[in-house]
Amino acid sequence: MILSERETERGLLVAVCDPDVLGETYDNGDVEFTVNEEFYGGEEASPEAVRESLASAKVANLVGEEVVDLAVEAGFVDEGNVLDLGETLHAQFMRL
Repeated sequence: MILSERETERGLLVAVCDPDVLGETYDNGDVEFTVNEEFYGGEEASPEAVRESLASAKVANLVGEEVVDLAVEAGFVDEGNVLDLGETLHAQFMRL
């Protein structure tokens, strides 16, 4: 998985994507979504490093089946809130 972390005024922003979705554009008929390098580009990370980062995140954006499944299994994202982009999955969460 590719992990990017940024400190913002509101806390840690985490963006994670599966390597195979970086640079791709998805369109499910209702939503067009591009996984751009500028936002999602970062360092290769293990599942454990991603879990640790998500545990510290105030906001997270996730794209790809592997990372979204990890976030659901770890309890960060409710499966009912996952967006199906047709060929991959997208999820977000925010801690208030």
